[in-house]
Amino acid sequence: MPASYQAPKRGDSQKKSMSQTAESNLSHAEPTVQTLIASKGGSVFSIRPEETLKSAVNMLRDKHVGALLVLDGDGTLKGILSERDIVRKLAETPGQTLPQTVEENMTSKVETCEPAETMVSVLKRMSEGRFRHMPVVENEAVKGMITIGDVVNFRLTQLEHEALQMKQMIVG
Repeated sequence: MPASYQAPKRGDSQKKSMSQTAESNLSHAEPTVQTLIASKGGSVFSIRPEETLKSAVNMLRDKHVGALLVLDGDGTLKGILSERDIVRKLAETPGQTLPQTVEENMTSKVETCEPAETMVSVLKRMSEGRFRHMPVVENEAVKGMITIGDVVNFRLTQLEHEALQMKQMIVG
């Protein structure tokens, strides 16, 4: 037994008071999209519907992203254009794809989430829908965009932190 251990004595209170408990060390609150947006920033890369796929391809390359939000002049979300959308169109219209407009090729029915939504819920929706990018929208205003990689990395970091807390609690 550790040198600091003292066996209970007659008359000792039966209440065990611990400075640390699993409840105090581990947060039970489910992280939200807002938590992720706050950590990664709310910047998004967007393109206008009337621009060409050539412009979109260049922006995707230059910004090192896999999707662009399609916003009109007022900043209203009109769609999303992903690398997958472009690859599909390249297969359908070889040699004629790059001059086409973003609007002709974007996904106009966009799945969005709100800042208050839990990341577990968003991850489930992304997995079931088989898409990797989701705009974050609140009161019709774009607040950011998250990727499935963002959500997975955030969760892995969170699990590492929880494991470290548990280890500290066990070791003392």
